[in-house]
Amino acid sequence: MKRFTLTLALLSLPTAAAFAGDAAAGKTVFDSKCKMCHGAEGAGGAMDKASIAGTAEAGTKTAVTAGKGKMKAIPAVAGAALDNVAAYVASLKK
Repeated sequence: MKRFTLTLALLSLPTAAAFAGDAAAGKTVFDSKCKMCHGAEGAGGAMDKASIAGTAEAGTKTAVTAGKGKMKAIPAVAGAALDNVAAYVASLKK
C-alpha cells in the first residue's frame, strides 16, 4: 500500500509543474494591471502602502478574483495570466 501511495505521489509531480505559473510572463501582467497601485516591486505604491511582495500564489489569486480590502476583483486577469502574475508576486523579495 505504501508503494502504491508513493507511486501516485511521484506521478502527480509533473502534473503540478505543468500548472505552475510563469513568473517572467507574470511581470508583464503585473506591470499593466498591478504596478500602479502596488508599486514596481510590489513593496507598496500610491493606492496601497502595504507590501504584497512574496505573497503566496493562492493569496494573490484570491485577491485578484474576489478582491481584498479596498481592492476590487480584476476579472480581466484570469486563466494563465492569473497563474503567471501570482507566480511573479510570489517571486518578489519581501
